[in-house]
Amino acid sequence: MTSTFERMLSNIDYSAFGKSEDLKKRIYFTLAALIVYRLGTFLPLPGVDPGIMASVATEQSKGLLAYLNTFSGGALERMTIFALGIMPYISASIIVQLLSSVMPSLEALKKDGEQGRKRMNQYTRYLTVFLAIVQGYGMAVGLEIMTSNGVSAVIYPGIFFRLTSVVTLTGGTLFLMWLGEQITSRGIGNGVSLLIFAGIVANLPRAVQSTLELGMLQKSSVLFILGVFSLVIGMIAIIVFMERAQRRILIQYPRRQVGKKIIGGENSHLPIKINVSGVIPPIFASSILVLFSTLATLLASKSESVFGNLPIYLSGGHPIRMFIFVLFILFFAFFYTSIVFNPVETAENLKKNGAFVLGYRPGDDTANYFDYVLTRLTVVGALYLAFICAIPEFLMTKVNIPFYLGGTSLLIVVGVAMDTVAQVHSHLLAHQYKSLINKSQIGARSSR
Repeated sequence: MTSTFERMLSNIDYSAFGKSEDLKKRIYFTLAALIVYRLGTFLPLPGVDPGIMASVATEQSKGLLAYLNTFSGGALERMTIFALGIMPYISASIIVQLLSSVMPSLEALKKDGEQGRKRMNQYTRYLTVFLAIVQGYGMAVGLEIMTSNGVSAVIYPGIFFRLTSVVTLTGGTLFLMWLGEQITSRGIGNGVSLLIFAGIVANLPRAVQSTLELGMLQKSSVLFILGVFSLVIGMIAIIVFMERAQRRILIQYPRRQVGKKIIGGENSHLPIKINVSGVIPPIFASSILVLFSTLATLLASKSESVFGNLPIYLSGGHPIRMFIFVLFILFFAFFYTSIVFNPVETAENLKKNGAFVLGYRPGDDTANYFDYVLTRLTVVGALYLAFICAIPEFLMTKVNIPFYLGGTSLLIVVGVAMDTVAQVHSHLLAHQYKSLINKSQIGARSSR
C-alpha cells in the first residue's frame, strides 16, 4: 500500500523544475558551496611534509587514520586546513543536546521558540571552538609523533607549529560550520550531512578502483571481489528498504456539524518510520569516537607506560572500538528519537483537534500507546543501524578493503541522498501548488 506522501510524489509535475527559480538557485548555491569545500580539502597545513604524510597514510591504510579520513573527505590523509572536518561541531551539538535534557535552564531555552533556538546555537558554536582547539592540539601532537622511514611528518616541530596548526585547523572547522549553516538556510538539504556526504562520495571512485586493483594484482580472487560488491549492493537495498519502512497508525476524526454541513468522520494515518533517527546515530557515534581518539593520542604522548595502547584500542576494527561504536549507535538511536518524536505532545495535539486512535482514549492512553509502538520500532531501527555500520566495517578491517565501502559510509550516502531528494520533491510540490493557486486567482479576476 503506497503512502499519502508517495501518492503526492507521483502527481508531481517534474517539468516544473525549469520554472522554479527558487529551487534552481538553492541547488546552484549548494553545488557551489560543496565545490568550495572540496577545494579546501587540498590546501595543505603549513609545516607538514606532504610526501611523508602520503607514506604515513599508506602505512596506516587500515588504522585509525583511515577511519577518521573517511569523514574528512580525504583532507586528513593530505593534512589540509579541513583535516578536522565538521566533527567538532557535531560533537558540540551532541553535548548541548545531552545537557538540555538534564539542565532546566537549557531545557527552557529549547522550548522558548526561535529566540531559544538561537541561544542554543550560539552555545553550540562556542563549544565547537573549544573542541576544535582541543582536537587541533591533539592532531598537532600526533603529527609530531608520526614518522615514515625515520623521517618526521612535521618539518619543524615545536610550539610554533602547534600554535599555527591549532589556529588553522580551528579556523577550517569554523568555516565548515558556517558553510553548513548556509547550505541549510539557502540551499537544499541538511548542510552538515551534505558536507560529510560530499567527502565520502568524492572518494568512492578511488575506493572502487582500489578494490578492483586487488583482483588485478591477484591479491584477492575474482569471486571475493564480486562478493564485496554484492555485499555493498545488498546493504544499499537494505538501507533503502529500512529508511522507507514505516508503521502507519490509524487516526479517526469525529463527525461534527458546522451550520447545515456535517464535516469530519474521515480516517487518516500517522506514519512512524522504523528508523526515526535516520543517519544521525552513526554520525554522532563516529564524532564521539573521533574525540576519544584525540584524547587518547594526547594521553599516550604524555604517559606511554599507562596510556600508550589507547590509540590502538580505538583503531579501526579493534573489538573494543567496535563495542563502543555499537553502544553509542544504540544510545543515540533512542536519544535522538526521543527528541524528534514526543508521544505526549503528539497525543495532546490529536486531542486538541478532536482526533483519536481507535481503541484508545485521547490523552494519556494514546500517549502510552505511541510510546509502546515507538519503543519497539526504535529497537528494530537501532539494531538495524548497528548491523549496517558495525558488521561490514568489522569484516572489511580483516581484508584490504577501503573504509569508504563500509556500512557507515553507505548509510550516510544513501540516507542523505534520500533526504535531499525528498526536499527537492517538496519544493517542486510547493511550486506546483503555488502555480495552481495563482492560476485560480487570475481566473477569478478575469471572471469578474
